[in-house]
Amino acid sequence: MITREEYQDKMSKTLSVLKQDLNTVRAGRANPALLDQISIDYYGAQTPIKNIANITVPDPRSLVISPFDPKSMKDIEKAIQVSDIGINPSNDGKNIRLVIPPLTEERRKDLTKTIKKMGEESKVSVRNIRRDVNESLKKAEKAGELTEDDLKDELDQMQKATDKCIKDIDEMVAAKEKELMEM
Repeated sequence: MITREEYQDKMSKTLSVLKQDLNTVRAGRANPALLDQISIDYYGAQTPIKNIANITVPDPRSLVISPFDPKSMKDIEKAIQVSDIGINPSNDGKNIRLVIPPLTEERRKDLTKTIKKMGEESKVSVRNIRRDVNESLKKAEKAGELTEDDLKDELDQMQKATDKCIKDIDEMVAAKEKELMEM
């Protein structure tokens, strides 16, 4: 049987993953999290850019990447170009500068759809957790580990946790959409 702590932990991990995913969506503002999903081949190992360079935000529309090892500059530049963030890096020999262009209305709408899709995927994940827990609880009741009243209480608690998590997901998605539209 899955305990209350286990399913609450799984739900909070789902929220955490959604938050990370939403941070990688470019909202027209410079955010180092934009580069979190980009890795380079650094001495034979796939290494995230944030582990091999200092990333700073000198102003709201640009990021500056200062590699610890100047030899990795070309690899970082290439990784950014082939990524799907849609920003061309400029290399001055010491740093790589990313100037984030303002979003077009069409791009905002596309990003809004992407954000909503991320939210829906998170909701599905939470509902799957609920389904698994409910099945586990019903099996425990059939095996005699839970009384009918305990089962009803646990199912009710599970539904409340699910509702709260889905509400949190909706709030996160709405906040990101608002941020996109304000730019």
